[in-house]
Amino acid sequence: MYYGGMGYYSSMIVLIPAMIFTMIVQGRIKRAYSRYSQVENSRRLTGAQAARMMLDANGLSGVPINILNGGDDLNNYFDPRSNSVNLSQAVYHTDSIAAMCIACHEVGHAIQHATNYAPVRIRNGIVPLVNLTSTFSWPLIMLGLIFSTSSRYGSLLFNLGALCFVFVILFHLVTLPVELNASNRALKQMTSIGMVSDFDYSGSRKVLHAAAMTYVAALATAVASLIRILLIRGSNDR
Repeated sequence: MYYGGMGYYSSMIVLIPAMIFTMIVQGRIKRAYSRYSQVENSRRLTGAQAARMMLDANGLSGVPINILNGGDDLNNYFDPRSNSVNLSQAVYHTDSIAAMCIACHEVGHAIQHATNYAPVRIRNGIVPLVNLTSTFSWPLIMLGLIFSTSSRYGSLLFNLGALCFVFVILFHLVTLPVELNASNRALKQMTSIGMVSDFDYSGSRKVLHAAAMTYVAALATAVASLIRILLIRGSNDR
């Protein structure tokens, strides 16, 4: 399918820089995790112990730490519905720098939840809408392209799909400060309560920075996708 100078397939060229950036970021986080998952932290704290220490230091002794069975080592999260920190088996049991950082990052989210951090409230508020719009955005765009030459509704469907995708961008935009703040909280708290030594600090900073950059890459990819959508729309109007 082709529209003017920038068709559906040819417009994919705008995604290439974002895809390259995403691959670089993913490579960095894998290297950082692989390296620092083999280095014990100075206090020999497991991920679970580090999380408990940071939670207690912030008056969150009632927040449970659960262990996840199976799944990816990097599949760790804070669940606001149950107000619990959930860690993979590797992070829960391991006393590496990487495990400590990942666990404390999730505690950062628990602190955000407890302090009613504004970007978290905004993100939680738009999640239902984003779930709906992300489901319909590309189907509407494709239907708009299909019917653009045979029906006046083609343009309407395409525009509705593009509008739906804007909410996806909004979600990534709001998620970014949430994740950056959680990593910054983790590093500051780990330092202030004496969890990390000078030896641990450099590695901790690299792990947390690499993890935060994944969300920068996600936002860049989403923005590139929207630019691609607008280029297709502009070509279709010619």
